Amino acid sequence: MITRRTFLKSGAAVAATTGLCLPAYAASKTLKIGYVSPQTGPLSAFSAADSYMVDKFLAAAPGLGLDVQVIVKDSQSNPNRAAEVAKELISRDKVKLILVASTPETTNPVCSIAEQEEIPVISSVAPWQPWFIGQQGNPADPKSWQPFDYVFHFFWGLEDNVAVFMNMWSGVETNKKVAALWPNDGDGNAWASDVGMPPVLRKTGYQLTDPGRYQNLTDDFSAQINAFKQAGCDIMTGIPIPPDFTTFWTQAKQQGFNPKLVSVAKALLFPESVAALGPLGHNLTAEVWWSPNHPFKSSITGESAGVMARGFEAAAKRQWTMPIGFVHALFEVAADAIKRADDLSDGKSLADAISKTDLDTVVGKIQWGRDNVPEFARKNVSKTPLVGGQWRRNPDGRLDLVVVENGLAPEIPIGGKLETLS
Repeated sequence: MITRRTFLKSGAAVAATTGLCLPAYAASKTLKIGYVSPQTGPLSAFSAADSYMVDKFLAAAPGLGLDVQVIVKDSQSNPNRAAEVAKELISRDKVKLILVASTPETTNPVCSIAEQEEIPVISSVAPWQPWFIGQQGNPADPKSWQPFDYVFHFFWGLEDNVAVFMNMWSGVETNKKVAALWPNDGDGNAWASDVGMPPVLRKTGYQLTDPGRYQNLTDDFSAQINAFKQAGCDIMTGIPIPPDFTTFWTQAKQQGFNPKLVSVAKALLFPESVAALGPLGHNLTAEVWWSPNHPFKSSITGESAGVMARGFEAAAKRQWTMPIGFVHALFEVAADAIKRADDLSDGKSLADAISKTDLDTVVGKIQWGRDNVPEFARKNVSKTPLVGGQWRRNPDGRLDLVVVENGLAPEIPIGGKLETLS
């Protein structure tokens, strides 16, 4: 048994290989896997753990009986670039499988290109509605929506995030007036739509102040802040990119907007983004899709979520971050499907193996076709658990994300009680 491992670096692409005789696949032929994520640009915080997790997978590959090469591409947080690198992976690098992560701006272009080219994709880290509906020919016409044959996605949905936020809000006395900061991108448009938050707020007696979509990387939020102040909003929510929330929240405090609760998706996921706010980051809330306290373990290494988080912190010399678990889970699903596929040279065979996944991973069970997803998306979407968390600033400046709400996933333990900002 001979094992070899080489690393090739060129521009934004990093290729890594491991070799081992694979019973169902010719030992002389390595399976090429593409991996795409936003490693640079305003969404780069999502990719902080990428290198560590790719290396972790490659180190484990020989023991799994896998002969694989991982070719990493940077979407640069740009949908056009994401489409370009997907084409490169398929036409130039001849990959047989693509993994993609982190927001619809990266996942959707990659999946759309791969579906056209009949290349299997495993996708994650984007709410399923903007992922599935955003790739339809006519997103506004549900009757026209069609399932996909080659692309498969696991993550939670907008309904889960809305429920987590509202579960947190229901535990605090407020005037039920909600300020919404939704950008003009895949996530923002989905949140603001009829499949997002507005219908749920209306149904439960909340009043929404929505000043309309804004462009990412806006440098002046005075108009939105004035609208929120005039409405007297006790609650603020939204799904801005990290630099935009830093700009907004700094200006909001300068201009006297002081809600009791702030629950923001995407921007408040990362310790570095919240730390940039200094004392203003204390007690902000966000959705929590993975943490060291999640009661799951890796199907590849057997490590618990806590062990995996601590391993990353020791290697990277930085605080754990939520995408650790989901990037690893992409490779868990890939490894499982590769071992089960009848013919790795045939895209349809590999896609069929992915579709039949039934795997307990470090982010929970991944299995497509379950009834917790609407029937129209059930073939392509597997939901993972979601809870609510609050950032607590310690005297030394370090911020800890504490789980304070677990109504949708009681198996994930609560670490503290929700506190208000004012």
